[in-house]
Amino acid sequence: MKNCKFVKSVAKSEDILKDKFFEVAFVGRSNVGKSSLINAIFNNRTLAKTSSTQGHTKLINYFLVDNNFYLVDLPGYGFHKAGKGNEENWSNLIEDYFKEKEDNKLILLLLDIRIKPSEQDKQMLKFLNFYSLPFKIIATKSDKIAKSKRNNQKLMLASEMNVGLDDILYISSDTKENIDKLKNLIIERVK
Repeated sequence: MKNCKFVKSVAKSEDILKDKFFEVAFVGRSNVGKSSLINAIFNNRTLAKTSSTQGHTKLINYFLVDNNFYLVDLPGYGFHKAGKGNEENWSNLIEDYFKEKEDNKLILLLLDIRIKPSEQDKQMLKFLNFYSLPFKIIATKSDKIAKSKRNNQKLMLASEMNVGLDDILYISSDTKENIDKLKNLIIERVK
């Protein structure tokens, strides 16, 4: 995973890419750190647009990696300033994205390690299971809590989401903790 370039943003379901490339999609609530994580993987702070304003990402953003697969930054859920109608449009866009090429994806469900998963996080996991989409839970912002508390938080996330501990990887975009593990996970899945 060396070269990564922005390809396009998609606002409508009919524009979702339908080509042959494998896709690794980042999904989670607004402000969980999807764009920051993409930037950390490639050590490039400007690759994916980040914002301190929640609900800023309203598009599906595609990035081509090594001319081999896509990283996909999906719109965040849980907070949308633009109102309920637009939130439903974004929800439909995400659902339509998941239905496309179901067998050629890995979904990275990002959760903030510091807080209990929301009902929307749990609904997202139910959705992934319903469509039998392979996933890994990425517990972001691990640098924001003491190392001594990380395993307890991981246990809490596993219990709340009803998954095994092996289904969760905690990570920090700031300190790059476990970024290499995530890269290896992606590389193994893309092969």
